[in-house]
Amino acid sequence: MSSAAFCIVCGGEPPLTSDRMCEECLRKRVILSKIPEVIQQHRCPKCSAYDIHGRWSKMETEPIADLRVRDALEIDSRAENLNIGFAVEIIDERTNRIHIDVSGEIETFDFADSHEVLLQTSNAICLPCTRKDGAYFEAIVQLRSAGRRLDKDELKLLRSTLDQMLAGMEADTMFFITKEGPVTGGWDLQLGSKAMARMWGRILVKQFGGTIKETNTTVGMKDGIEITRLTVSYRKPAYDIGDVMKLKNHYWMIDSWQKDGPILRRMKFFERTGASWRDMEKARIICPVAEQHTVDILNRDSSAAEVMDPIDYRMVTVGLPYDDDGKTTKMRIALIEDNWVAMPGISVEDSK
Repeated sequence: MSSAAFCIVCGGEPPLTSDRMCEECLRKRVILSKIPEVIQQHRCPKCSAYDIHGRWSKMETEPIADLRVRDALEIDSRAENLNIGFAVEIIDERTNRIHIDVSGEIETFDFADSHEVLLQTSNAICLPCTRKDGAYFEAIVQLRSAGRRLDKDELKLLRSTLDQMLAGMEADTMFFITKEGPVTGGWDLQLGSKAMARMWGRILVKQFGGTIKETNTTVGMKDGIEITRLTVSYRKPAYDIGDVMKLKNHYWMIDSWQKDGPILRRMKFFERTGASWRDMEKARIICPVAEQHTVDILNRDSSAAEVMDPIDYRMVTVGLPYDDDGKTTKMRIALIEDNWVAMPGISVEDSK
């Protein structure tokens, strides 16, 4: 009796696969790839975002077609050295025809398939647009200042940081503004996301100092879970970095911000110290940064410099700051008790 290998289906001779089938029988029983003739997808008619695994994102024609093909295409688990290519034929606004070519190896044999698929698009309003239309919001951000009203320029500067934040991050469909406008002493915004409000609050504190207060209010119940709304109240200090102030009979410049209050730089000699927001309630602003001037140094010696008075254009002598490097051609000066005083810590680059 012969013990030579043979195809278990047709009795043919080798070469055989690992399943002991010849090539012809393998091809009759194995399909490299399968895909439905029609793929259905949903797109929001308001914002043109597509529903992708429960999330809504905006995508161009070819990337969304590539995603749908990869989701729907079934490949034999034994396939190796796969190559998938496709081309999109636009039929109308809602229908595209996708031509797909698939090639690969199964049991060392080359396989190739071609498919034509219709990608049909139906309308479905996305969750963010539904919430926008319903004036939905999860958080309120209140912009205020300590002890005074914010002026238009301050409000514009604070508000611009939100646009910068959104432009510099990956798009999130829930990061939207439902409503905003002026209120007594400041500006209020209704935002679609609590995370958006908290993120912006951190940016405001880091850039302008001040304090953040968060309050959660219960506004309803859903499936036995409380629905809360977040209020983020940002209070901007009544002073800015660079302002000269008087605290405990000494003159200080606000140098930078930290969580619990500003870092102060001594005007007379090098010293830095932290101050709490409560300490700052006792401080008095002597010369805000907006009223300071950068001037050219006309003459200098080891201790003083001659500059032009920026108010009456007379020549005045100003003592050099303690950190003067002897080479600086400009300095920033502040009017303190009717005398011009040079600001320490201002480099040539800062002064330009």
